Amino acid sequence: MRAFLVALIIALLLLPAYAQREAGRGGGGKQNPAAAAASEEQKRKNAQQEKDYKSALERIPDKKPADPWANMR
Repeated sequence: MRAFLVALIIALLLLPAYAQREAGRGGGGKQNPAAAAASEEQKRKNAQQEKDYKSALERIPDKKPADPWANMR
């Protein structure tokens, strides 16, 4: 009985990892053309967002290094 409970607990702990592995495979089925078109649109949208993000980072001014002892000298 004890061995059965240990095996059951181990199986229950491994279930989430198995589900993630299966989800990472992409389903294994055929994709429809509408999903492919949506993914192309999503790729363009992601590329635009990445470009906007990088341009926003470039607009942030450089910060001077902090000198905590500046007033003590």
